[in-house]
Amino acid sequence: MFSMRKCLTSATVALMIAASPGGVALMSTPAAASEIKVIVNQIPITSYDIQRRVAFLKVQRRGGNLNEEAEKQMIDQALRLSEARRLGITVTDDQVDAAYNNFAKSNKMTVKQLDGIMNQSGVTKPHFKEFIRSQMSWSQALSRRGRGKAMSEQDVVRRMLQQGGAKPSATEYMLQQVIFVVPQNERGKIAQRKREAEAMRARFSGCNTTRQFAKGLIDVTVRDLGRKLAPELPSDWADQIKNTKVGGTTAVRETPAGVEFIGICSSREVSDDRVAKLTFQAEGGAEGDKSTEELSKKYTEELREKAKIVKR
Repeated sequence: MFSMRKCLTSATVALMIAASPGGVALMSTPAAASEIKVIVNQIPITSYDIQRRVAFLKVQRRGGNLNEEAEKQMIDQALRLSEARRLGITVTDDQVDAAYNNFAKSNKMTVKQLDGIMNQSGVTKPHFKEFIRSQMSWSQALSRRGRGKAMSEQDVVRRMLQQGGAKPSATEYMLQQVIFVVPQNERGKIAQRKREAEAMRARFSGCNTTRQFAKGLIDVTVRDLGRKLAPELPSDWADQIKNTKVGGTTAVRETPAGVEFIGICSSREVSDDRVAKLTFQAEGGAEGDKSTEELSKKYTEELREKAKIVKR
């Protein structure tokens, strides 16, 4: 419902400006000089945080009182991250890193070049990554809030046909997840577990034999994920799944659970009301964007009213 591509559009424009010859000069306020300016539900916002957001606003050529706007944005960000935690929404460092790397790739830059722009503009890599984390978390929170108000599948299909569009199709995958579990207090074993996962992955020949291979291994979980349509795939796995042939697996990745890979059991093209609804939600359109923005604004205002915000 709430697209990362949509919410990072302004960031794309900003960084393209920063990369140009007339980009913003380096800002060099040291983190050591930072002081707490606002506390939002026990989350501190420092002068350094606000200065990084001011730098972000500057590369977007924003006018007005930038310090005031930066403080407001950081308060909203803290409110949204706090709400995501309350809902049990977790965006891992791996997911943020993947989004950051994909952002560089989609803008035809290397990660090193993007790192340079972050430093040159004064935004900094950690600040931009935290911005990404907050957007990804808020996206999930908005999706949960909007489920009860979503259009039915039949309503979506009727609307698409009225607008002259044909019912779309999408690839449906049957997936299997293999997790080599690594508890948080044993993360030093990650490298060893990766080697074990790579060895099992090399033997993978289809989902029917996975559990047989896993029998003799310690702390290995095999989960049948069932059928997943392409628009439903997790953003951090989607590209790998789409680029993997049936009977193959994605690359091994480190996750909060340990190290994992996903097997592609089967795939097929399907066209039904559910596909239409997911496609409609993914593509959005002016009305969909406006509705999402209104929901985001209203939801954030509700959080502000309930929050404990202390300015210093």
